Amino acid sequence: MERDELLQQIEEKYKKLGVPLDTMLEGLLWSTPITYWDYIQTDALLGLQTPRTTEKDEMIFIMYHQVNELLFKMILWEIDQVAKSENISAKDFSMHLARISRYFDMLANSFSVMQEGMEVEQYLKFRNTLAPASGFQSAQYRKIEFASTELINLIDARFRETIDRNTPFKHAFDHLYWQAAGKNYETGEKSILLKLFEKKYMGDFIDFMEDYNEINLSKKFKELPKETQQNVDLRNAMRHYDHTVNVKWVMAHYNAANKYIGGGDIKATGGSHWQKYMHPKYQRRIFFPELWSDDELKNWGIDNLDGYKKLSKT
Repeated sequence: MERDELLQQIEEKYKKLGVPLDTMLEGLLWSTPITYWDYIQTDALLGLQTPRTTEKDEMIFIMYHQVNELLFKMILWEIDQVAKSENISAKDFSMHLARISRYFDMLANSFSVMQEGMEVEQYLKFRNTLAPASGFQSAQYRKIEFASTELINLIDARFRETIDRNTPFKHAFDHLYWQAAGKNYETGEKSILLKLFEKKYMGDFIDFMEDYNEINLSKKFKELPKETQQNVDLRNAMRHYDHTVNVKWVMAHYNAANKYIGGGDIKATGGSHWQKYMHPKYQRRIFFPELWSDDELKNWGIDNLDGYKKLSKT
């Protein structure tokens, strides 16, 4: 592009913003060059780790979870590009799902950092200083679930028949599958883990649930033309995402937890009975149940832990 043409386009851009071209150019004269550390905010990022104990491996635990939260933010960014698109093609839908799945593949594969990268003795020392905090309290992960599937698929399996699209969001919230990790359903008593989580995020969650009720990934898929819904690449992308999040990622987390606190009645730091809360065969978290066969649904989280069969184009 020629310089005169470039300057003309820049002038038109800033004219629309009400900024004279000469003012913008003079500002460039006095500005300092951007550096990597300023752009990435390296100093701020590296100053966010605050261990609570003297155990060295606690730093690994903190940084690993912070990396998770950054990846969760990337995932929500990709979901929004599908959810908030007026008309999205099968190609673009598949592209964003592939990005999301790669992020979750990174998350699932990275659990060896914790599973093999911390001494059990150190973990068991610093974990008790974390109570009642728990990875359960990742608000971004809950938003990923809300933005991915219809709300009924996140309801505790015991209560799904009593809830439909006309159910108030607050009532649905009280019966989400992960409530089982923080509530005694015989007494109705909530753990401090759940009370603190709800105090911080419940209002935000209910607003988010309502916002994505009609634009979550499952709804967006069902609104596509019938022929587009049959696109094998798109269906495989959705199945891969579903399996990666709700089986592969969950089981990687489960196996890491099992190494450190398995073999007995040790509860998670939040007080939950983590085995039944986490294992996919119990809560049966499935984002797109209509894309799986009856046999695959029946054996969800049992015999498909390592993979699943891709749909064929023939």
